[in-house]
Amino acid sequence: MLEKFRFLTAGESHGKCLMAIIEGLPSGLEIDLEFINSELKRRQQGYGRGGRMRIESDCVEITSGVRFGKTLGSPVTLVIYNKDFENWQKIMSSRAEDETDEKSFTAYRPGHADYAGSVKYNQKDLRNILERSSARKTAIEVAVGSVAKLLLKHYGISWSSDIIQIGDGKTEEEFHSEIDKAKEAGDTLGGKFQVCFNNLPVGLGSHVHWDRALDGKIAQAVMSIPAVKSVSFGSGEDAYKIPGSQFHDEMFLKDGKVNRKTNNAGGVEGGMTNGEALVVKAVMKPIPTLKKSLNTVDSSNMTETTAHFERSDTCAVEACSVVAEARIACVLANEMMLNFPCDYI
Repeated sequence: MLEKFRFLTAGESHGKCLMAIIEGLPSGLEIDLEFINSELKRRQQGYGRGGRMRIESDCVEITSGVRFGKTLGSPVTLVIYNKDFENWQKIMSSRAEDETDEKSFTAYRPGHADYAGSVKYNQKDLRNILERSSARKTAIEVAVGSVAKLLLKHYGISWSSDIIQIGDGKTEEEFHSEIDKAKEAGDTLGGKFQVCFNNLPVGLGSHVHWDRALDGKIAQAVMSIPAVKSVSFGSGEDAYKIPGSQFHDEMFLKDGKVNRKTNNAGGVEGGMTNGEALVVKAVMKPIPTLKKSLNTVDSSNMTETTAHFERSDTCAVEACSVVAEARIACVLANEMMLNFPCDYI
């Protein structure tokens, strides 16, 4: 898969920090630190968030690749320090002499990476799986996505996201009521959200190879967000209900340019942007960390038990939509750099 804008992240949920290295940014891009931190704050907000959000106040530190507010063309390093680490220093220590079983657990949590991850990486202490599979790592991904957004903004591209449904609720008042009921019952809720990007050029992505199709890249980026279980474009999730004569977006001429009255394709045809708004919808499952314990198996003695509870949210759909914005922004930033390569701006 071709990549121009790329990044790696590292860090554990209760470790010292989360960090990322971004490569491929042109020099001269203005980096608005206040904007990045405001995006991090957006991720922490939303009705139904839990105790961790009251502990952390995420702010990014830029440690390389930017001087006097502009990129240098070299790799950019971002760091977010975990405030809660002060309570976990020995538990999350990298030194062999600090080994402890404090906060260790062996009961698989249904819906999490615990079981498959422990088998794959031969880990007895499920803490070793939880710490990296936790959605806490999406904080640094939002920071990276915020940098990608600054690049897209330079090209006049804009974005937005909206919550479509949470549980059975379809209005903000109903969202809150549904979340309150779930919290009282020790349960959790998922929901559906939509992300839009506007003013994209025609032709991002490609039809010539399967791994260059833009919708495929975006689907992978959004689908791999913790708890996301389905991704669609435009009216794609209802496409089976609609005959082709009504589903496909007819083309008309307006001022000598192609114009459409509908956008059922969600701005993507043949794996490429078609000039309409990019519309991505996703469904987040209920968070699988519940106070209402689920039946499971304890890996230490292979007996049935109830699942371990780790501090969590009741609902994080709004936060998930912010993460999805960031992930999509990274895909689009890469496509812009591939289609309009430049070393400086």
